[in-house]
Amino acid sequence: MISERLLTRVVRGCTNKYLKLDPTEAQFLPAPEPGKHYMLYMHVPFCERLCPYCSFNRFPYSEERARPYFQNLRREMMMLADMGYDFESLYIGGGTPTIMLDELCKTIDLACETFNIKDVSSETNPNHLTPTYLDALKGRVQRLSVGVQSFDNGLLQQMQRYAKYGSAEEIYDRIQTAAPYFHSLNVDMIFNFPAQTEDMLRHDLEMIKQCGASQTTFYPLMASPSVEKSLRETVGAVSYDREREFYSIICDALVDNGPFNFGSAWTFNRFDQGMIDEYVVDYEEYPAIGSGGITYLGSNLYVNTFSIKEYNAKIESGRMSLAGMTTFNEHDRMRYRFMMRLFGLRLDKKQFANDFGCTVEKGLPVEMAFMRRCGAFATDDENELTLTPRGRYLMVVMMRQFFIGVNNLRDQARNALTGEERELIFGDGAKSSSKDECSACSAKE
Repeated sequence: MISERLLTRVVRGCTNKYLKLDPTEAQFLPAPEPGKHYMLYMHVPFCERLCPYCSFNRFPYSEERARPYFQNLRREMMMLADMGYDFESLYIGGGTPTIMLDELCKTIDLACETFNIKDVSSETNPNHLTPTYLDALKGRVQRLSVGVQSFDNGLLQQMQRYAKYGSAEEIYDRIQTAAPYFHSLNVDMIFNFPAQTEDMLRHDLEMIKQCGASQTTFYPLMASPSVEKSLRETVGAVSYDREREFYSIICDALVDNGPFNFGSAWTFNRFDQGMIDEYVVDYEEYPAIGSGGITYLGSNLYVNTFSIKEYNAKIESGRMSLAGMTTFNEHDRMRYRFMMRLFGLRLDKKQFANDFGCTVEKGLPVEMAFMRRCGAFATDDENELTLTPRGRYLMVVMMRQFFIGVNNLRDQARNALTGEERELIFGDGAKSSSKDECSACSAKE
């Protein structure tokens, strides 16, 4: 526990240091580098009902707000095409990407006509696993990720999801129906709820094994400072004391005694699947379009405006939606590569040395010494680093704190909202009276 607490403190300090936004006057992202492979991230910030503890950019859905947004999303995508970008992968996050099916399909079709896209991944909610949606997405989306969080009805009620999406049994049946439509159906789950018992967790794991999902992602419950109060009021005060024990149960049930393999430290594949939710494992650099999108190119991280009105105005004026940025120094970039590659279960030492001009031992002596002392490496030779079970859990701790840091960055951007948009997000909720919730928020908050 001492090493986990120390790691939590260190990663928190690092993210607080380098994930701070400065305003930017840049009108366009940098041009692509020849020969580099990129993924395109696309953000759809609309939900039928807002989750009170979500740090992703999201707004209450209305057709008059969403339809112009999708039109401008396609315009921004074509700006990247005009700059010479090509993409082999598309990830659509939210919000609820499937909230406006006709516009989503039109946008996916244009992306596939414009770029050499081989796979499309989209998030959704359990209430959209119906024939109308599934028939439209079949062939357009290769990987569909649905936020379930738990198959325990008591926990679903505690999360205020039971009335919105139905019982665990109903959601289970919908997943079984949806699975054959896609190359990969991912089910997002959360572990380490304050009220979650070991029996509840084991029940969730059995349901995952039986529901037909080809992939599952088990996120640890995360508590960034801005959402701690709302989490405490809904699911209870967050503690990490049982996190390691519960993670061991998950790995044992799914991999050691189950049909899954590790895709990342917290993603599990029934077969050899491609994309995972943390697409940054496979694509270190990626442009992002849409309000609230986060781009990482070279040494710079860019954040698009969180205002829908400002987003539309910028795109319609012929520029992109950039609002803030931060720059990583060489050491921060090395740390980022170290964390992301090991979260993906393997770091190529020769590639690291080629890209940074030094060995990982020389570039990150403290980090390497810490991980070695903790017994984190299963392989540690001249070619690669791979992880022991202990090492995989340390990566869960690192990524949990990293995502909390990213959520704090989103809060910086959201605090710039004014007027009606600020009221929609920070008000009493009276203006948001519909029936749904964002698909990804509770998985990553």
